[in-house]
Amino acid sequence: MSLRLRHLWLALALWGAVHPMVYFVGWLARNGWSLGSLIDAWFANAATTGLTWDLMISAVALTLWVLAEVAVRRNWEALWAVPATFLIGVSCGLPLYLWLRSRPV
Repeated sequence: MSLRLRHLWLALALWGAVHPMVYFVGWLARNGWSLGSLIDAWFANAATTGLTWDLMISAVALTLWVLAEVAVRRNWEALWAVPATFLIGVSCGLPLYLWLRSRPV
């Protein structure tokens, strides 16, 4: 895999960590620092509920893929993608995993 593509994965992981967080932090600053209120907002209407479920199912699928590949490839560092996915989001976890997977093992 080309070095340029590997750098693109890392850039996307960083963008996926920072860009959505700007919106989350802004929302929390305006609406109180309540995680419960944020989760309630994720299910405020059919559009956000659908997107929330889409991302949760994607996060579970990515986690299963990471675990299955780590079991075969023994690329233990790739496990960092799991907490990144659930603590930051799929927009960070997926490109982070691709970046970690693309390095020589």
